[in-house]
Amino acid sequence: MGISAKILRIAIDASIFAGKVIMEVYEKPHYTSELKQDQSPLTEADLAASKVINFSLANTGYPIISEENKNSNYDIRKDWKYCWIVDPLDGTKEFIKRNGEFTVNIALCKNGIPILGVIYVPFTRELFYADVHREEAFKTIVDNDYKLAAKVFDVTDRIYPAKPNKKSIRVVGSRSHMNQMTLDYISALEKEYENVDIVSKGSSLKFCLVAEGIADVYPRFAPTMEWDTAAGQAICSAVGLKVNERDTKKPLLYNKDDLLNPFFIVHH
Repeated sequence: MGISAKILRIAIDASIFAGKVIMEVYEKPHYTSELKQDQSPLTEADLAASKVINFSLANTGYPIISEENKNSNYDIRKDWKYCWIVDPLDGTKEFIKRNGEFTVNIALCKNGIPILGVIYVPFTRELFYADVHREEAFKTIVDNDYKLAAKVFDVTDRIYPAKPNKKSIRVVGSRSHMNQMTLDYISALEKEYENVDIVSKGSSLKFCLVAEGIADVYPRFAPTMEWDTAAGQAICSAVGLKVNERDTKKPLLYNKDDLLNPFFIVHH
């Protein structure tokens, strides 16, 4: 087991453990919730998952950028070769709606580029993970005892994007918002393809839809933060997809001075 496989396993175990504590809160009849300064919701599930992940990743020696941590200033972060980028509970709005479409996102970045990614779906116990260097991504189901049914990197769990189709294209859209810029992008596709279908999902599952071939393209022309996208980018990159800025056409980079992402498109 190389360093990446060992580190990836730590991230996988952290995501599953975090998912377990998230579901313990999800199944309560009542749980605490508040609004953060940016008016986004924060629940006790976010905080419990954050605590678990911070503890689990601590002995890797790599610093963590997380939605729920007080993150270091860029003066310190700019010298980090490796760092974790974490969203302990991506899709808090979906969690509150109780629709099951929320995830735990954990990525390891090297010089601003995601090299390992884990997305765990606590409600369905689906686990997506990828090693970008190996150019492989996988999807498996965690059993009722929160253990992996298969070995890590089991060939039968590999996922692949769909082959491009000249007549039809499936576009990932958000359940929560579809703005005018996205509608214009879809209108342009309708001139190019006979069939344009919209596939809706919450949270970082939108990346997974393209990576496993259920959708073909994911335009995101609304604000996201680095922890929303790093794990999904790793999974998409590992299967040969691009996660590029809409304007520059260059890959999204991480551990930037400003942790806000530019608009981007996931595509072949």
